[in-house]
Amino acid sequence: MSQPCSFDGLDEWLAWLETLSPHEIDLGLERVREVLARLNLAKAARVSIVAGTNGKGSSVAMLEALLASTGESVATYTSPHVHAFNERIRVNGQAVTDQEIVAAFERIETVRNGVALTYFEFGTLAALVIFDRLRPADVILEVGLGGRLDAVNAVVPNACLITNVTLDHCDWLGDDVESIAAEKAGIMRSNTPVVFGSTSMPDAITAAAASTGADLIAAGRDFGFTVAGEDEWCWTGRDRTIGGLKMPSLEGRHQLSNAAAVLALVESLGLTNILRTRTINEALAALELPGRLQRICVADRTFVLDVAHNADSAMVLSDYMGATYATNRVIAVIGVLAGKDLGAIIRALQPVVDRWIACPADAANAVTADHLARQIVHCTGKPCTIGNSVEEALAVARNGATSADSILVTGSFHTVGPALRWLDDFQCAR
Repeated sequence: MSQPCSFDGLDEWLAWLETLSPHEIDLGLERVREVLARLNLAKAARVSIVAGTNGKGSSVAMLEALLASTGESVATYTSPHVHAFNERIRVNGQAVTDQEIVAAFERIETVRNGVALTYFEFGTLAALVIFDRLRPADVILEVGLGGRLDAVNAVVPNACLITNVTLDHCDWLGDDVESIAAEKAGIMRSNTPVVFGSTSMPDAITAAAASTGADLIAAGRDFGFTVAGEDEWCWTGRDRTIGGLKMPSLEGRHQLSNAAAVLALVESLGLTNILRTRTINEALAALELPGRLQRICVADRTFVLDVAHNADSAMVLSDYMGATYATNRVIAVIGVLAGKDLGAIIRALQPVVDRWIACPADAANAVTADHLARQIVHCTGKPCTIGNSVEEALAVARNGATSADSILVTGSFHTVGPALRWLDDFQCAR
């Protein structure tokens, strides 16, 4: 195995990190805490942890924009990435450089002393090393998987947000909502606010808040929102009501639930200077998040890209497509990772998809295109074309579409990411 000291750049480091641990996912905090203690990092002034099944990326982006409106520095750590690893670590809205990440990896390696960190754990520690050097006023950490045993949970937060709990990653977190909720509730701390962003609250969330002494802030009880017409909404928290709010720039009405929960988190932190109509409108009007109901037009073809990868997110996507592209023929390019409930995802999308193209997502644990196509035919009764790669599937979709059609790309970050690169290359080649 190559030694880290001989690596020339970030790509070589990332390739090496994939060989470090025998498990892509190895839940547990002991290893991270051991290395974190050796790094002796200072705690950021304010840390927010965001967990949940769906909506984490959107919620992080909203919280980042709102905190940045104060003029203070804000750092975020998210996963997975769409284009490049650097996207996972941002400071003041900008991805950090290869050099900064490599320097952080090198520092971790000097103290690791053989501890078998996973790829995600190494990346989490690298983000914390970078944030320690830059000392931002706010740090936002997105949980990768679950909560209780996720590497992010080695950091003590000032406030937490759990967006919602639905079935996903059942092999790791449990095969029912209550079991999964108990894992996500593991980020709670005594006397620390934790916002739960869905009105469907599992009993495990309530029980965990009671047992830990966390301050549970529940949607529908402690905060909520109402819609006033097509373009305006009103938010109510524990201590205030804010009207005249414009719709967030992120597509989909479900983003109002995310925005309401984020505002409740801001209120729990005591940041009342942010909770003003103009400040909120300006912050949420400029949001961009690749791969979340993202619309791209290329050479007279419309592509809609969304990273929906479980039943609930697929249902949200289906509702959006039905409302927004009801008169269009929809061609779906789909690639999914192993371990997902394929039948539930396909059935959720079935009402809005006219033609299916199955492809392997660009990951070692991708469902094969053949198996995915068989599941599509079984669930929908419709034929399904097979593409041997995301790129090939996109070419088939584009060649078979007209300007009146919409090409939906979905199923995984590992499908949407390659699709965005293909679209960028296609545009540049014209």
